[in-house]
Amino acid sequence: MTMYQSLIKKEKTLAVIGLGYVGLPIALEFARKFRVVGFDVNSDRVAMMQRGEDPSRELEPEVFKDRDILFTDQLEELAKAHFFVVAVPTDIDEHKVPNLNPLKNASTSIGSILKKGDYVVYESTVYPGCTEEDCLPILEELSGLKMGEDFKLGYSPERINPGDKTKPLTQIIKIVSGCDAKSLEEIAKVYGHIITAGIYKASSIKVAEAAKVIENTQRDLNISLMNELAIIFDRMGIDTQEVIKAAGTKWNFLKFYPGLVGGHCIGVDPYYLLHKSVELGYEPQVILSGRRVNDGMPAWVAKKLVQLLIKKDKSPHHAKVLVFGITFKENVADIRNSKVATLVRELQDFSVNVHIVDPFASPNEVAHEYKLTLSDQISEGYDAVVVAVAHDEYRAYDSSFFKSIMGKNPILVDLKAMYEGIDDGIEYWRL
Repeated sequence: MTMYQSLIKKEKTLAVIGLGYVGLPIALEFARKFRVVGFDVNSDRVAMMQRGEDPSRELEPEVFKDRDILFTDQLEELAKAHFFVVAVPTDIDEHKVPNLNPLKNASTSIGSILKKGDYVVYESTVYPGCTEEDCLPILEELSGLKMGEDFKLGYSPERINPGDKTKPLTQIIKIVSGCDAKSLEEIAKVYGHIITAGIYKASSIKVAEAAKVIENTQRDLNISLMNELAIIFDRMGIDTQEVIKAAGTKWNFLKFYPGLVGGHCIGVDPYYLLHKSVELGYEPQVILSGRRVNDGMPAWVAKKLVQLLIKKDKSPHHAKVLVFGITFKENVADIRNSKVATLVRELQDFSVNVHIVDPFASPNEVAHEYKLTLSDQISEGYDAVVVAVAHDEYRAYDSSFFKSIMGKNPILVDLKAMYEGIDDGIEYWRL
């Protein structure tokens, strides 16, 4: 009996390791069809999921119902599985070097319980070669088993888009790969049982890894171009949004927009490709240039706001600024690699008094991650307001609202270009 058949009949169990923004949704989706073990090392998160709560606040309680899943932080429970899906986070350290510790720790856990006939599929974003060069040796050493002969290895890059309710994971084409033809077919069948959009079979694990990492690298580069153009056009006194609108009338113009590039994908993945490339003796020029532009945007925006304050005869040392939003994108609670936090620090370096509000972000997480404090409520008398994240509730704001919370000579900085027709009484600037 094949692995797929055993999972269908629930004679074998599928496990998902790492139950964050990626792991939890796919674990619950698998649990519609298979018997699943959801494993996470964070016992507090596990306890929440056992109560039917999503720690990331992305999923409603209803999706936990009627699912054949056991949430646990116990290795003994994980050991009962035969098909392992690894969805732990892959970030970068303070030196922008890939942090593979979560991936290696997950590999260590699996390697210690791996059995003959088992499958291990990685979903975490990595550089090409990581699965076979960094993870596989750990699995083989700890298990005493050999890939191909004793167990199968695969890679299927995640394509979760947090906050986007229009593209559930079942409706996104899934790339799969395996260490050989047999594993590729089995992995494709397992994922194909829950993915309705279709399965794409990559020719190798490295191809699948590379496909994932360039998806976000391409987007990063396109946004960096628009950011650089925004800097240039600002010096020319031209509205970048008007330029994009005009250029967008051409059939083959791609509408990318300037902005702060954070999060756990676009702002991180290019560094994985950079790291591997430099290791192989080639230092990328275009990718690195794009990263420099995007990483420099918070400082540039902060400088621009300070210039606007001075233009309005407001001393930065005495200015009070309100920032709307600190999550890395709209309508999510995820604050990882938030460039809004970087912007806040840049403003604080100018001695600006900054208040932050966000209906989605956890005050405890913000305090822990960035040593910043979220305000409980909006005050008044602000010298400037920065709308940094396009949360839906912010779209209803208008000139009268902004005037009600600001003092004389108010300044509105709209980083998401959400507002039109702002009163002349407000100094309005947007990316």
